[in-house]
Parts: sequence; C-alpha cells; structure tokens
Amino acid sequence: MNFFYVKDHRKKYRYFSSEPVHKPQVEFSRWKDLWELAKKKLMLLPKRVLSQEQAFNRAILIRNNEISIHYSGRYDQKKMRRKFLFFLQRQRSRHVIFLGVETLLLPISGLMALFPGPNVFFGVLALIMITQWQALKGINRILKMKFRFIPTRLLYKWEIALDKEDTNAFETILFELEKEFELSDIRKILWK
Repeated sequence: MNFFYVKDHRKKYRYFSSEPVHKPQVEFSRWKDLWELAKKKLMLLPKRVLSQEQAFNRAILIRNNEISIHYSGRYDQKKMRRKFLFFLQRQRSRHVIFLGVETLLLPISGLMALFPGPNVFFGVLALIMITQWQALKGINRILKMKFRFIPTRLLYKWEIALDKEDTNAFETILFELEKEFELSDIRKILWK
C-alpha cells in the first residue's frame, strides 16, 4: 500500500493511499436496511474527503513503526516533515471538534425515530462518527511513527503544473499517476 501527501488543484495538501475508497464495514443485522441506506448516503461525500479519512484509518494496519509517504520532492525532508506534522496536528484537532459536535447531534438524531421509515439521519451520523473515530485513531498512530518521504517524479510534475496552472498537463499527469500506482480515484482526489 502506498501513501501520498500532495497538493490538489486548489493547492491544499491531501493525504491518501493507493487503496480505493470503499463503503464502511459495519454489520448490524437488526437494522440492516438502515445501515445499507446510510452507507449509500455516506458514499455521496466527496472522494477527497473519504479517501483521506480511510487513508488515516489504514495507518492502523501498518505493522512496523515506519510509514513511507510519496511526495513531490520540492522541499527537503526536514521541511516536509514539519509540514506533515502540522497537517496531522490540524487534522487531529478538526476530528476532535467534529466528533464533539456530532456527539451533541446524536441524541437529536435519535428523536428522528419518531417519524415513519428508517432513521437515515441517525445512521449517516453514526457512520460519519465511526469513520472519524477510526481516522483519529490512525492520525494518533501516524504521529507516533517515523516518516520516510519518497520523492516522486510524477508528483513533482503535478505540482509544477499546478503552479503554472497548466490544466492541459493535468490529465496526462493524472493518467500516468493512475497507471504507475494503480490509483483509481486520483482525478476525484486531486482535481475534480
């Protein structure tokens, strides 16, 4: 599994892995229809958001205490490490705040059960909370690991094209990235 830390078309850094975005694995037989409907609604979130959350979660599965991350190579390792640590700290703070707000909304979503039909609002909120909780665990795990940044020629070309705003080169570079690293959702993560 490859991890990436690179700017998207809005020049914001994105963290993602080579694994495709997938529906969350939650099994509750009693409310199966509700959870399946909630999973479908959760998949409507932008791929760049879901891919980042799931990449954080995948860090929990890493056996050793080192993580390799592909980046453009435009900055030296020391500067990249600082940028990435700041990014992780900011993400951890956001996740804690969002989980706090969602915890306050959870009882309100339970009241939606009074209305007929499945309580999709509760299901979606619960899945978002589960996803964010798993991502928070992954962020905390990554913060305890050693980082090994791998400069990648195609990511360098991508960031140069971003600086030049060369949208004609975007498609070619993204196609090459998709082919080299088997990244099926790369366009939805970095560009559209």
